[in-house]
Amino acid sequence: MSKNEIIKGVFLVGLGATSYGMLATFVKLAYLDVEKFTTAEVTTSQFIYGITGMLLINLYQKIKNKGTVVKASKKNIFNLMLAGTSLGMTSVFYYLSVKYIDVSIAIVLLMQTVWMGVLIEWFLDKKAPSKQKTIAVIIVLIGTLLATNLLFSEVELNWIGIFWGMLAAMSFTTTMFTANKVALGISSAQRSLFMLLGGGIIVFFFSIYTQTEPFNFAIFGKYGIFLALFGTIIPPILMTAGFPKTGLGLGSIVSSLELPVSVLMAYFLLNETVIFSQWIGILLIILAIVIMNINFNKK
Repeated sequence: MSKNEIIKGVFLVGLGATSYGMLATFVKLAYLDVEKFTTAEVTTSQFIYGITGMLLINLYQKIKNKGTVVKASKKNIFNLMLAGTSLGMTSVFYYLSVKYIDVSIAIVLLMQTVWMGVLIEWFLDKKAPSKQKTIAVIIVLIGTLLATNLLFSEVELNWIGIFWGMLAAMSFTTTMFTANKVALGISSAQRSLFMLLGGGIIVFFFSIYTQTEPFNFAIFGKYGIFLALFGTIIPPILMTAGFPKTGLGLGSIVSSLELPVSVLMAYFLLNETVIFSQWIGILLIILAIVIMNINFNKK
């Protein structure tokens, strides 16, 4: 892999992570809007636009490649949709979390996937964590204490928001674990589409269950397109293109940009207070991701 290709990969993964980082702030803005949009309206608009966008991308690829794209089997489709249910749950849980707590805290909770992923790998793959990963997990936990301001906060945190945030991290960890193992022989656009369809089923039933007032279709014009572009269309495409160029280790490090971008967006657009100790905690979490993905034996 040439140096230029690696730089290109870093750029693509970085842009994808930045897109993800912007998402929660605009969900919060939708909640604060004069229309007072609900979580059901936000997630529904995002997934409808997202699925439509991925359908068009798949159609374009099919035309471009003159029908030579490897088609997903029924088993592939079922497995991807099943894996995609955790994607739908991640959106629902994360957006519910943002409703009760600051975006800068919700994103930190979502980043608990770092140590949750290690646990899943340990239990399912029977792969005990190395000293390197154990140190990274300890740093993440210390960083989380600081980044959520649990030690110095005079204001009591909303534990409902914390609960939804931790559930979002669990489902996101499941999504990442399954996405790297299911139907790897077909195109990333097809994989994204079927996972979105699976997630869409979860969002659909959540909306039916929770939406007690008439659905406000204004969400599609105000926030839906943006949420779909920066949450379900652009990041997967950029990261799928970037990760093969950077490799998993470097790509994971670059993707941690999502954390500071999300906090900065909340700071500037939502006027959320982020104190010095929280920034230290955020830096510690990024450091842990670097430690976990770097090969210290390589020269």
